[in-house]
Amino acid sequence: MDQDWEERVTAAWARFGDVTEEDAAAFRAEIDALADELPADSPLGLFERACAWDSTGHSDRAVPLYREALARRLGEVSGYKGRRAKIQLSSSLRNTGHPQEGVKLLSPELLPTSDELDDAVRAVLALCLSDMGRDREGLSLVLGALAPHLPRYQRSMAAYARALVEPEA
Repeated sequence: MDQDWEERVTAAWARFGDVTEEDAAAFRAEIDALADELPADSPLGLFERACAWDSTGHSDRAVPLYREALARRLGEVSGYKGRRAKIQLSSSLRNTGHPQEGVKLLSPELLPTSDELDDAVRAVLALCLSDMGRDREGLSLVLGALAPHLPRYQRSMAAYARALVEPEA
């Protein structure tokens, strides 16, 4: 992964905000141009294209790109971007009516990874679970993610989160 390319991608995303559909098309074209600089089999270009479609309101167009980026071993090229792809793909799957696939994809990400994406995993997984009618499990995940950030009540919130899903003793 070329540092200059990464910096240009980061700069493009930094300029991205709430945009009109015309602006969105121009942004996607900018990302496409950057992705075209990479080797044809690079999962990074697929990932950035997926992100651009997703961020401009086209989850349906993003899903196959995320899938292909992961199939091309994005996680081996960049563990961080691979994990982001799983989170974002799960969110897009939820948005397109397939939350059960999001649950299947994200559940293994609950294993002790401990990076800055842990709470995002739990938040998206909670949304997928809620869409499936499994609100207590989703709430448990959200409370468990929130608890460490509270100035007080961390232990009690963590216990409440566990109590939502553990059988009563």
